[in-house]
Amino acid sequence: MQRIYFDNAATTALDTQVLDAMMPYMTEKFGNPSSIYSYGRETKMAIESARKSVAKILHANPGEIFFTSGGTESSNTAIHASVRDLGCTRIISSAIEHHATLHTVEYIHKTGQAKLDFVNLTANGHIDLQHLEVLLSGSSDKTLVTLMHANNEIGNLLDVKAVGELCRKYNAIFHCDMVQTIGHYPINLHDIYIHFASSAGHKFHGPKGVGILYVNEDIKIQPMLNGGSQERNMRAGTENLYGIVGYAKALEIATERYEQDSQYMQGLKNYMINKLQATFPNILLNGDVQGNSLYTVLNVGFPLTDKADMLLFNLDMAGICVSGGSACSSGANSISHVIQALYPEKAATVVPIRFSFSRHNTEAEIDFVVDKLQGMI
Repeated sequence: MQRIYFDNAATTALDTQVLDAMMPYMTEKFGNPSSIYSYGRETKMAIESARKSVAKILHANPGEIFFTSGGTESSNTAIHASVRDLGCTRIISSAIEHHATLHTVEYIHKTGQAKLDFVNLTANGHIDLQHLEVLLSGSSDKTLVTLMHANNEIGNLLDVKAVGELCRKYNAIFHCDMVQTIGHYPINLHDIYIHFASSAGHKFHGPKGVGILYVNEDIKIQPMLNGGSQERNMRAGTENLYGIVGYAKALEIATERYEQDSQYMQGLKNYMINKLQATFPNILLNGDVQGNSLYTVLNVGFPLTDKADMLLFNLDMAGICVSGGSACSSGANSISHVIQALYPEKAATVVPIRFSFSRHNTEAEIDFVVDKLQGMI
């Protein structure tokens, strides 16, 4: 059976060039980077070379880049450190954040470590920046603002520079989950007032199990993991050597290919929007789909019917990989928390399907998927 993969916001295929870069560090260059002999020194040099490459691409200093296991660890570290080490007694977030952020801030609030406020959303799912300023100006508490750059379910993009300037104005700490944007957009971290940024390599054809946490050099936090002195005493444990090498290589390739790949995927997204609207006039396009939106993500609400209720299952049976929300809930028969927050009155009457694109997808695949959907609905 033909298999069509339209769930690239969940994870992407490993680039063969990335695998080639990783392979020597899986085989002959296997030394522990903390060892003083040559095997260790060459792997330590590989890690520091990767760090410099990542820092250059993101317009940061190498000392601000810490390698982690991925976006979830990075966001958890930033949020907990803001409360524990930077004195934040209040958190401002949104109801449509990735669960790595949402569950963390809810836990901190529930355990009495900090107050929690959710910023309002506009009708099409953007963060209401006017309300954010109202929240920031309404309290003298040291505040952490944690908002994602691009929503992983609906694709809406945040004006990070505007949020950063509000945080500067009110002396707030700013953490941004950039898991869906690093590797997909040019990012200049030194051009934004920002303290923490999270990223994961597997979102842009890198390996799973590796990411970064950007920590602005103007702040000092305590390590999340204690033990060894790895990552400049910030993250104990033997480094994910080949993952780190793969992350840096994938980011280099994504940066080189940005212009052609972004235009190509935006074209696929537009093609699918037109195709779906021509075939299913009653669908909803969730979020600011044709406005300030991620070019890799298209979230479509199909009217709920007896047939549509089994849509995800039937697409899977047809060899089509999509999700109903984030990867965390792709196989779960539950309403997306993002759709629930945005469209509470419609959430129970539509079946949201997220299609997310990569450079490997084609218009022919879109034609195939829309044809299959027609038969299912």
